[in-house]
Amino acid sequence: MISQQVIETLVAEYIAAEYPAYYIVDVLVHPGNRIVVELGSDEGVDIDACVRITKHIEANQDREVEDYELEVGSAGLTSPFKVLRQYEAAIDEEVEVLRKGGIKEKGVLSAVSAEQIELSVVRKVKLEGAKRKTEVEELITIPMDEILSTKRIFKF
Repeated sequence: MISQQVIETLVAEYIAAEYPAYYIVDVLVHPGNRIVVELGSDEGVDIDACVRITKHIEANQDREVEDYELEVGSAGLTSPFKVLRQYEAAIDEEVEVLRKGGIKEKGVLSAVSAEQIELSVVRKVKLEGAKRKTEVEELITIPMDEILSTKRIFKF
């Protein structure tokens, strides 16, 4: 079976030299040697770059020794975030965070670190003396180890 680490190293070295704005989101090697490489970039991932990266992998992995299926592409816009850099690219954008315990939080991502994220959320709160609930914006901190998934929210 083809090593995930070998593919990851091949891609990392190539994009560092040829596409420094790109980063690896995920590299998976499925049974039957089906290789999936997901890339990210703050400016978007170009199809021509995916073709060149595919050719680079193919040039360094001999199909005669071990056959494989290869897919190189962009991490989907609606896919959950997998790496810190995806969170950083989504600052000031609306996201949905699924926390442990099934709690969903929707808000604008305002800050990110390796340990936690900060989310600006709008909650309806009944203020003292008010007859109705009022929308109040608050900043909440969510530890990374409490996050099950985070996705961008798109409004049309």
